[in-house]
Amino acid sequence: MNTTVSQTKSRNILVLGAGELGMPVLRNLARRAKTIEGARISVLLRASAVQSDVPAKQRDIAEIRDLGIEIVEGDLVKSSVDELASLFSNYDTVIGCTGYAAGINTPMKLAKAALQSGIPRYFPWQFGVDFEAIGRGGPQDIFDAQLDVRELLRSQSKTEWVIISTGMFMSYLFEPEFGVVDLQNDTVNALGSYDTAVTVTTPDDIGDLTAEIVFYEPTIANEIVFLAGDTVTYGELADKLEVGLSRPFSRSEWTVPVLMEELANDPQNMMRKYRAAFGIGRGMAWDKANTFNVREGIKVTTVSDWIGANLSGK
Repeated sequence: MNTTVSQTKSRNILVLGAGELGMPVLRNLARRAKTIEGARISVLLRASAVQSDVPAKQRDIAEIRDLGIEIVEGDLVKSSVDELASLFSNYDTVIGCTGYAAGINTPMKLAKAALQSGIPRYFPWQFGVDFEAIGRGGPQDIFDAQLDVRELLRSQSKTEWVIISTGMFMSYLFEPEFGVVDLQNDTVNALGSYDTAVTVTTPDDIGDLTAEIVFYEPTIANEIVFLAGDTVTYGELADKLEVGLSRPFSRSEWTVPVLMEELANDPQNMMRKYRAAFGIGRGMAWDKANTFNVREGIKVTTVSDWIGANLSGK
């Protein structure tokens, strides 16, 4: 833990985005805010999302309003840094939950706006792997952009920052497009080797733990906080699938040279960038024993739990 003593409190919070991670973060912030005097939550959404007639979007908007969360309309892509800074300055804490869909340059744009706004506390979109352990120049250039954001935040002392490292979203590990778990052929394709490890956490758990971190006493400041639903090797993943689904799984290794060759043949392919980076394995996993959730005794979903809840019968 960081030894810096902070007097900052998050009471007027703006969340950027209400997608796969944003919704769980909003739900849990709203839940925790009920127990904290003066705490209120707002969310920044595009006007098109608020007015959407897509049923899933309408359900999310209705839930947000039912939670007592104020909706603020804005556009992170179209707005300038000055415009965003002016908007952010109405809050004491901004939490980025937009992911990479807004573009590789958006995390830096938001960080610049956060610092320019003078807000006391900023949680950047860094809900992922250990970018510093990975280092620069790896297969996934988005990771370098995230390191740029960290350098910017560390270069100043006016705005306190908190980075939450979660590993991969747990469901992504089972996405057919990612290719690691092939349920149709009962195969696990190990990225790198069977002994390569990956840390994974569900968005629901990230939302719960993020709310705990935001309101934690003493205030967490200028620190990278590690979470983990589970840390498993690809070999262990195959074992857990066999136990959870009561059938054998064959195992295949997609070695780093093969993954790098595939990327070289299609250098802009985002999936191949991710596979190569996870295959190298550096910065993709950490010991669950040293995480915030274990230290605080907060129960989270494990890989076996997820398999039982989502794959039984498949």
